[in-house]
Amino acid sequence: MNIKKIVLLTMAVVLMVSCNSGDKGELVGVKGKKWHPEKPYGMTLVPGGAFIMGKSDDDKAGVQDAPTKTATVRAFYMDETEITNSEYREFVYWVRDSILRLKLAEMADLEGKTPGNGDIGEFAYKDAGDPANMTPYESYMINTYGDDQRKINNDPELYFDTADYPDELYAEVMDGMYIPLEESYNGQRTWDVTQFKFQYTTMDIQRAAKDRSLKRSDVINQEEVEIYPDTTAWIRDFAYSYNEPMHNDYFWHDAYGDYPVVGVSWKQANAFCQWRTLKKNSYQKTKGKQPVNKFRLPSEAEWEYAARGGLQGATYPWGGPYAHNDRGCFMANFKPLRGDYAADQALYTVEAKSYEPNDFNLYNMAGNVSEWVHGSYDPASYEYASTINPNVNDADNQRKVVRGGSWKDVAYFLQVSSRDYEYADSARSYIGFRTVQDYMGTEVTLNAIGN
Repeated sequence: MNIKKIVLLTMAVVLMVSCNSGDKGELVGVKGKKWHPEKPYGMTLVPGGAFIMGKSDDDKAGVQDAPTKTATVRAFYMDETEITNSEYREFVYWVRDSILRLKLAEMADLEGKTPGNGDIGEFAYKDAGDPANMTPYESYMINTYGDDQRKINNDPELYFDTADYPDELYAEVMDGMYIPLEESYNGQRTWDVTQFKFQYTTMDIQRAAKDRSLKRSDVINQEEVEIYPDTTAWIRDFAYSYNEPMHNDYFWHDAYGDYPVVGVSWKQANAFCQWRTLKKNSYQKTKGKQPVNKFRLPSEAEWEYAARGGLQGATYPWGGPYAHNDRGCFMANFKPLRGDYAADQALYTVEAKSYEPNDFNLYNMAGNVSEWVHGSYDPASYEYASTINPNVNDADNQRKVVRGGSWKDVAYFLQVSSRDYEYADSARSYIGFRTVQDYMGTEVTLNAIGN
């Protein structure tokens, strides 16, 4: 068969497919799944728009790090509250249980245990005992890339009560998850939280876009982060101060479940965002739905825009210029009146959904806890940052921006334009975070002409 006949045959096949598709030979595009935007639980939609970013009043502190400029941001979803202890504990438990299941699977594999006997074998790898349990794809991946591709079994319930342990091998694995017996305190053994490490992979798209000579492997970063909050921050942050009750109870006790998590570093906050994305997209996959945009920390511009709640030139999320209303009630949780922590009816943090929200329905955008954002602190960054979706995050600059002020700060740091920073690996008893997710589409804007 010559080339001419092959070409004619190919054209005939293409035309036949086109005729059978119902498009009458017209260019109609690939039809994907029907998609509708879905507001994430606990988040509010912040419409995109332009605003005056920076200090609109005199810079009384003389920092000169936030000159005014017009900035425009795209629409995004933002958590209505700071991430709470209860929400962060879900992350911690997920990591703990995943590590525990992996160790149980490894022990079952080492001892040749398989499901069906009511012992540790119930937690064996999915492919254990019967290769027929694997799909051809799973079999290929394991044979090609090794045991790292084996799937742990998430079906059986984990046992935490020692009376329920199915056998001694299970007890041995559990024993290794706790601190050594000789280090137990008051007869209580606690989890060895240094084992709670979350591993994830990121791609440095900014670097890849700027240097096209790089290979894909050059911009893939493997991360491993210990994710348990540093509860000792309550003691280290305040010398000669009695804060042991907060150290002992604040993170794990249900009494503080709805309070903002603290003692979390910038790196841990980013790890939480990665896990939250993984959690949601795992669910989306089981339902045959498209994946959602990743959860992440807000940029400085997004945070300030959201904190202003649509108010141009305001000092605080509620407007201002004062930190109290016309009845003399304080509008946020901070340190007023020359250091009277109790004047605002709170000595430390308050519940994440406290005080009145701003006009975007966001709570505590001023006070309670300062919040990590996805930006590095440079006093001059406003001078050179873009005016559309401005964001300055230098991987070599470990000074990461925190915004909003906290329960231990004076009113100046509560201003929506005030900037502060902490080092990325530091954890403080007054710094938490909230997450955002990009909105797909461009039609949601706050100050569009005609609105």
